[in-house]
Amino acid sequence: MDSEIKEEIPVHEEFILCCGVETQVLKCGPWTDLFNDQSANRPKLLIFVITGFSAAYVPFVKALYSSVNKRFPVWVISHAGHALAPKDKKILTTSDDPNAQEVEDIYGLCGQVEHKLAFLRTHVPKEMKLVLIGHSIGCYISLQILKLAPELPIIRSLLLFPTIERMSESPNGRIATPLFCRFRYALYVSAYLLLKPWPEKIKSLMIRKYLQMMNLQTEFSLLNMLEPFCLVNAAYLASQEMMDVVKRDNETIKEHLSKLTFYYGTVDAWCPKEYYEDMKKDFPEGDIRLCEKKIPHAFVLGFHQEMADMVADWLKDDLSKI
Repeated sequence: MDSEIKEEIPVHEEFILCCGVETQVLKCGPWTDLFNDQSANRPKLLIFVITGFSAAYVPFVKALYSSVNKRFPVWVISHAGHALAPKDKKILTTSDDPNAQEVEDIYGLCGQVEHKLAFLRTHVPKEMKLVLIGHSIGCYISLQILKLAPELPIIRSLLLFPTIERMSESPNGRIATPLFCRFRYALYVSAYLLLKPWPEKIKSLMIRKYLQMMNLQTEFSLLNMLEPFCLVNAAYLASQEMMDVVKRDNETIKEHLSKLTFYYGTVDAWCPKEYYEDMKKDFPEGDIRLCEKKIPHAFVLGFHQEMADMVADWLKDDLSKI
């Protein structure tokens, strides 16, 4: 199945200037410009995936595109500051970006929310229906989009392994909080001193070995995982997540509950099973699911097909109406 997906499904890579920051967008399917496509088969819906290092999700978005019968585009966006364009890659600009001069602290948590909103407002037609898929902190960002942009025609939002509360209290959070909040600057210095001098060939070799170990295949470069600039921004965002993602936004969840699907893991040290149980207790009528397959938080490492099949099944009724 994976080899078939890799051969048959096109994925188009773009680097755009969004809010003044280089941003990687990977577009799965033949539709790359939804504004200027006036053809009869232009889709009426976009599946929009919000993650971290976007290139790692290529197998998932391909599998999902296939699982929805190739009817709708599946796009995945990087966080601001988490991807740098290769030297030979053209960076596309949008002259009418309404938020280009307004976003403060673009690499922080609030800035990342505004970054995604700016993209949706400038690169997706207003009438196009949306499905948001958030993974990890992408779930928090998805909820903020629902809260801040009620004008967007979002019909569903799927929150996979949702880090939307008590991050610093989670098993992983208790380790990550002192690391990112107290020793962040030591990490910055280490990243630049250790990684900056490395030749690109060495970095590429290390990434390839890592991908082989993790059984992850992607045709797009993951060198950003070893770029000090990107790692520093990722650490900065993580520090804000530990401090700010504390109390669950029950008001937004209640308002949009009919659109939401939550998927919690049983072996997830970022949002342990008790968070699922608390959600079920507070929102008994909600679509709140617990993984029965022991899929890890980082599901792209070996479980992308299983997740894509489940997501497509959850969306089946909604997409049949489009």
